[in-house]
Parts: sequence; C-alpha cells; structure tokens
Amino acid sequence: MFKRLLFAIFISTFVSINAQEPRDLLSIPGPIELDGTEFFLSWSKEASKTLLRQQYMPRDERIEDFNQILDFSYFTKEIDLELAVRQKVESIQKRAETDRLAKVNVTESPDGSEFVVDYFISEMPDKGDAFVEYNIYRFKPYNNGTAKNFLILAYAKRIYGDPKSAAKALAKQRDQLMLSLIEYKIPELVVLRTGNN
Repeated sequence: MFKRLLFAIFISTFVSINAQEPRDLLSIPGPIELDGTEFFLSWSKEASKTLLRQQYMPRDERIEDFNQILDFSYFTKEIDLELAVRQKVESIQKRAETDRLAKVNVTESPDGSEFVVDYFISEMPDKGDAFVEYNIYRFKPYNNGTAKNFLILAYAKRIYGDPKSAAKALAKQRDQLMLSLIEYKIPELVVLRTGNN
C-alpha cells in the first residue's frame, strides 16, 4: 500500500486544483518566499490518514499552465529515506527511455540526514505548448522523540516553447534554484486535521 501511494505521488506530483478555498493543514506561515518569488497556498488535501499535501504558486498562476510551484507532501509515519530517493530516481531513469531531455541527479547532505533529487523532464503535448520542467525534491525525515514523520518538499519550474532553448535556460538557473531550496528553512509543521478526506 505504501509503495503504491508513494509511487503515485512521484508520478503525479502536481494535481488539478478545484475552486474551493484551500485550508492550511500544516501550519505553514505564508506567503512563502523562495528565490525572490512569493508563493501562496493554492491547494491542500488530507490525502489519507498518513499523508497531507499542500501546494503553493505565485499569485495569478494556474495549475494548467504554471511557471513555478511548491509542493509539501507530509507523511505522519516513518518512511525509509533511501527507498524513497531510489524510487524517485528510478522513475526518472525510466522516463529517460522516452524523454531525451530527462536527466536526474542526487545530492546528500553532509550529515546524511537529507537527500535532494533534482531532474529535468520535457513534455510535448498534442494540445498546448511544449515545455521543459526542472524539479527539485528535498527528502527530510523528522523524529520529534515520540513519532517519526517524513516530508517531501518539491519545487518545479517550467519554461514553455522550444525545448532545446528552454533546457539551456533552466540549466543556467539550476545552481541558484538548488541553493534556494536547500537553504529554505522549513517551518515547524503542525498537523491540523480536517476530519474528512
């Protein structure tokens, strides 16, 4: 069950958003500032008894054609850090079989307590504009003494248009974006249950 749930998050990180006003389920002060951009809560869901998710986008952006997005996936259970990282890497490696721009890297924190997976993918849909997307996933386990929890903080940036030009532009921004997400101070997360899923 857990493997299927985690795999579903990796395959479809960014979801369609309904018109309902989102509720902060993780007590995250907003807006969030990252690399000079303000991100506002745009969607939240108590996906299961052990997974809460919320997404943030710059004002006036839509999930259908966003340029930047932040996603917090918070598990109220212990997750194997290396297994989660491996599953993400393998999903991008598999994608690379059909996506020539797909490329993945893994970085470990000096103390081994966190991993960062960053990667490029491209989409050339039948309808709409082609785009290249750069993603950063920060994997962070928590141990507060009484419970073990786990956070996947994901960031994505898209550039639409010619894939080759978009890939070059994103590659030039990679180091700065990585640094911004690694240095982002994650606030203390306090779960606020909705009482229904």
